[in-house]
Amino acid sequence: MKKIIPTESELEILQILWETQPLTVRAVHEELLKKREIGYTTTLKQFQRMTEKGMLKKIESGKAHEYKTLVKPKSIQKGMFDKFLNNVFNGSTSELLMHALGNSETSEEELKELEAFLEKKKKGK
Repeated sequence: MKKIIPTESELEILQILWETQPLTVRAVHEELLKKREIGYTTTLKQFQRMTEKGMLKKIESGKAHEYKTLVKPKSIQKGMFDKFLNNVFNGSTSELLMHALGNSETSEEELKELEAFLEKKKKGK
């Protein structure tokens, strides 16, 4: 099965639907308007494309059509993370971690959590 990597706009829609679904295009559009200007027909077209791509399913409910997601947050996160890791860090997890730790303040508690995580990984747990 091909990994689904949503666009930024598609991800916005998925995040709204993951919180409360099913929803109509109108309801999602109203949420999107709280963040930025977007035309209703643009939102509707995105829903149509996302349905074609297998991200959303249309549910007939009277006059209104509601939509629900067919993809789980974890699968989208994994696909997007894998793409980022490969494109930006040549697939190197250690380079990613060193970059993240070198470019931000890491607390003692976070370092201890990381050490514990690495110990578990070494032991194969």
